[in-house]
Amino acid sequence: MSARDTDWDGVRLHVVTGKGGTGKTTVAAALALALAAEGRKVLLVEVEGRQGIAQVFDLPPLPYEERKIAVAPGGGDVFALAVDPEEAMLEYLEMFYGMRRAGKALTKMGVVDFATTIAPGLRDVLVTGKTSEAVRRRGKNGRRVYDAVVLDAPPTGRIARFLNVTSEVAGLARLGPIKNHADLVRGVMASPETRVHFVTLLEEMPVQETLDGIAELREARLRPGGIFINMTRPPLFAKATLDAAAKGHFDAAELALGLKAVGLADSGNASAMAESLAEALTAEVADHARRTALERRERRTLAGAHLPRYELPLLADGVDLAGLYELAEAIRAQGAA
Repeated sequence: MSARDTDWDGVRLHVVTGKGGTGKTTVAAALALALAAEGRKVLLVEVEGRQGIAQVFDLPPLPYEERKIAVAPGGGDVFALAVDPEEAMLEYLEMFYGMRRAGKALTKMGVVDFATTIAPGLRDVLVTGKTSEAVRRRGKNGRRVYDAVVLDAPPTGRIARFLNVTSEVAGLARLGPIKNHADLVRGVMASPETRVHFVTLLEEMPVQETLDGIAELREARLRPGGIFINMTRPPLFAKATLDAAAKGHFDAAELALGLKAVGLADSGNASAMAESLAEALTAEVADHARRTALERRERRTLAGAHLPRYELPLLADGVDLAGLYELAEAIRAQGAA
């Protein structure tokens, strides 16, 4: 395994969050591939029960077990785990109370589901606890089983509460195994080896949620990581042209002459068609110019968070397995993995 300097040397748990619709799960999957490159072993964990990892990798629904799902660029393995709160509860009862059989009986009665519904903080402790265990786990040789763990976490709006498990569980238990377990999980989440990355689009609402989420993490003494700006598109024209178009100064008549010059004006009817097409294209250029100006403004806003930023391209053919590898290479090229 070759050495490689990255922005996140020493980080072992990468938590990925983002507003719904920003491509959070896709970015988490691409980050896992990037981190696993060159012979590393990475675990990709999801906790929301959506089977998003299976969908992104075009796989059948994942069971509650760690399973190899992909080979990274240059070698290396990506494993996946879809955490099920009910199964995590049974493991918890077995680990701390030796009550797995009783736990199965409680499951049949619906008590486990009832408990995690009335006490959502307990549910978060269970699913983050499974992730924390994977981060800490060592093999028989004493080495870490995984070089890194990527957690596809809940959306930005509740990420601080989700990770701040000690305060969330305080009302459930002040002593005993639950409290001790929560403290252990909190130790991993607040560790210098953990970073929370944000996925956003260059749009006002996702950008604002990103900034709000970063502020909440800092207030909770958790460590923000990088900002992944997803689905970016390069400008189609020079800045001077875009600035003119945004102000309504783009010359449709000149564009019509250009269209005629390439053969759209062989007759009077073709000339009218060229002028009509020029007007439509001028409107499109103006829309593109306004969009580009908005994106420049949102980039400046994100720069105010003073965190590393990485731009991932909009995939013309949509997100498939080849697209995931393309995003992984973009992540590596920018030094994020």
